[in-house]
Amino acid sequence: MLQRSYKSKGIPKWRNWLAGWQQLDLPLLILVMGLTVFGGIMIRSTEINQGLTDWWQHWLVGSVGLGLALLIARWRYDFLIQFHWLIYGITNISLLAVMIIGQSAKGAQRWLTIGSFNVQPSEFAKLGLIITMAALLHARPASTIPSILRALAITAVPWALVFLQPDLGTSLVFGAITLGMLYWGNANPGWLILMVAPLVSAIAFNSYLPAWCAWVALMTLIAWLTLPWRILGTIGTVIVNTIAGGLGGFFWGLLKDYQKDRLILFLEPEKDPLGGGYHLIQSRIAIGAGELWGKGLNQGTQTQLNFIPEQHTDFIFSAVGEELGFVGGICLLVVFWLVCWRLIIIAQNASENFGSLLAVGVLSMIAFQVFVNISMTVGLAPITGIPLPWMSYGRSALLTNFLAIGLVESVANHRPRLHFR
Repeated sequence: MLQRSYKSKGIPKWRNWLAGWQQLDLPLLILVMGLTVFGGIMIRSTEINQGLTDWWQHWLVGSVGLGLALLIARWRYDFLIQFHWLIYGITNISLLAVMIIGQSAKGAQRWLTIGSFNVQPSEFAKLGLIITMAALLHARPASTIPSILRALAITAVPWALVFLQPDLGTSLVFGAITLGMLYWGNANPGWLILMVAPLVSAIAFNSYLPAWCAWVALMTLIAWLTLPWRILGTIGTVIVNTIAGGLGGFFWGLLKDYQKDRLILFLEPEKDPLGGGYHLIQSRIAIGAGELWGKGLNQGTQTQLNFIPEQHTDFIFSAVGEELGFVGGICLLVVFWLVCWRLIIIAQNASENFGSLLAVGVLSMIAFQVFVNISMTVGLAPITGIPLPWMSYGRSALLTNFLAIGLVESVANHRPRLHFR
């Protein structure tokens, strides 16, 4: 009926075709496109004296990702509900394939070689987890403990496969996605705190025992106030946190040496200035040297003299800080804040829970990666190898981010239309 009415009024076919994107969230699309272009500019700055071409590859992959995002935005996202188990299965199979036939680099086995391209399945697994969790929480909200345990059990399989690669950074992103989506899916905030409590106990027990005692006391109070079986829940909380504290040392021994360095050297990188602490020391020097307005594009000494290894990937923010200064860094943070704000708006205005949960899953993924990446470049968090969305060079990560935006744009594009009289 819509096509006939267009034709009867003499409206060209191309306008009918463009109507499929009538409700796109253009601010969100423009923001991520701008970040991709800016990312290519900064990547070029880090490689200008090396003759590398990663910057235009970044733009090329970004263009492909943008095209895919626009195509996805035309489709109804809710058809994914019936395929979520298939997506979950493909996600886990791809992660298993990495462990069997994957390529190793820098102590980790994370890539599959397809033709002349290296693909990182753990990046696409983030999107697979978001879709699976959204379908599960759409069918059964996280308002009961059995529902939460069901969601955690589903998350545990891909999380474990990623952790064993080992890819500590991506496994942390999985945790952030899960917590964010459970919260949006009506989980009790106290239960979410209790879920994270064993990790904190494992660290505190082996670092400072009085802090561990205070933490367990606080968790005991939260368990008493929020869990349905107060006495059993409280006793179980104390037991679990005690066991977690004892096992902290055991799991610490399972980590690779470079992972241990990444986790503790950010506190005092000067202990190993030519080894594990080198990246962080040079990154902080670069950001500090930028001062208020920066040294100018392609003018940063730390950046142009290649003092920071892998600066075009994990440490791209240090190039922004040195060459564009505090003002440039703040402007970049504002853009990321606007991206997150648009994702929240789309989640709030979605037509049903599945679409809303998809948007919140993408929000959790992006916000956590931005927070951790920038924190690690300035010395406020361990170096975990998490890229800065749309800024860091990495084809799999960039494609994943655009596919995620495509799903969110589909949610926005198919929300109920407003009719004015």
